[in-house]
Amino acid sequence: MLLVVVCQDRATAKWAVGPFDCGTRGWTAQRTYPLVAGPDNLPVITDARTASKNLALAVLSAVAHAKGPQGSAILKAIARAVQELHQTDPVTAGYFAEFLDITLGNSPAGDQWRTDMSFVSYFPGRGTVRETAYLEGKAEGEAKGILSVLEVRGIPVPDSVRERITTCIDLDQMDAWLQRSLTVERVEDLFAEEPSP
Repeated sequence: MLLVVVCQDRATAKWAVGPFDCGTRGWTAQRTYPLVAGPDNLPVITDARTASKNLALAVLSAVAHAKGPQGSAILKAIARAVQELHQTDPVTAGYFAEFLDITLGNSPAGDQWRTDMSFVSYFPGRGTVRETAYLEGKAEGEAKGILSVLEVRGIPVPDSVRERITTCIDLDQMDAWLQRSLTVERVEDLFAEEPSP
């Protein structure tokens, strides 16, 4: 197993090299020497072409140097590299974009990153992979709730209606259907206020 630690300051990087012992009463069961990447041993990558050639290294460089004077230039180079990659491999581009968004968080570098990446919709409220999975999970739970209420109330649910309910990921719509499922007399009444699909 390899533990990689990325640090933004030299003092933390120096501490993080370890070793760290795990054990009890003088007995060491494991001794860990993390691989530490920090401002002293990660290159400053400010050229988009170089960032494109090794995007993973460029991203680690951005994290390590985010608080430094060249942090902004690194992020701009990566933004250009990710934009190019997005044309051919949007999944990988999205992974790196989201990684930096999460890692840089609510910091000046994080704010710059979200501004630089405004050309694509990787961030919260705009369809990130994690957000989509979360919404699909919530919608699945809502669908189960609607179908359970209808079942308990003895209202038959045809396959076509079941499919319509289970494939919907609009949480507002699902909430409306859940509320109506408590009082409708027929399953068709769930959709009474909606235009025909």
